[in-house]
Amino acid sequence: MEILIPRIADSALALESVRLDEGAELEVHETDLDSLLFSTAGSGALSLAGETAAIEGGSAALVLAGEEATFVAGAGGLELIRATVGSDADRHAPMGPREVVVALDDAISEQATGARSFQILFGPHNGSTRATLFAGYLPPGRAAWHYHLYDEIVWIPQGPGSLHLRGSENALGPGSAFRLRPREVHVVESSSPDREMTVIGVFTPAGSPSAAYLAPAP
Repeated sequence: MEILIPRIADSALALESVRLDEGAELEVHETDLDSLLFSTAGSGALSLAGETAAIEGGSAALVLAGEEATFVAGAGGLELIRATVGSDADRHAPMGPREVVVALDDAISEQATGARSFQILFGPHNGSTRATLFAGYLPPGRAAWHYHLYDEIVWIPQGPGSLHLRGSENALGPGSAFRLRPREVHVVESSSPDREMTVIGVFTPAGSPSAAYLAPAP
């Protein structure tokens, strides 16, 4: 287990990566933390509340605070990123039936600014009332400077790309992760000349990934 983005005092979010060899288990049982997990490679199974669901690369799972879940890696192992959300996050009232596992192929697709698009894996519509987990797709190039009102962590499956902040630029490659604080002005650039860059993001309070506000260039 590797901590990618540690918990800090004024943020409800943290991120870690988990690699399980074939047959290995991961037990998830947190009293106060919701866990949103995304399978980055491999396959396995999730057992929760007497039910078992298959986990494939590109699928996501939700384990709420107080629940007991077990992930078991299949042949070839299982790789996950796990975002945890503390109890101090703003909560929505439930808006839809609870889901445990969602595949990208079944996730809600929407359009963001310009040619950017995203798929919502978990949010209030399917049981995650503290945070939203999504996959975003960035075409080559960069968007305008902007900010969000939510607190966010972003993980990069593959690059190349760059994170532009006021006064700094950081390269983004496979496995990169970063935190964006509320109202932090930024640009995430896709540096590939011919393909989209995928990002996996989680933010709180839960809402729409397209909720962005333009800011003047530095």
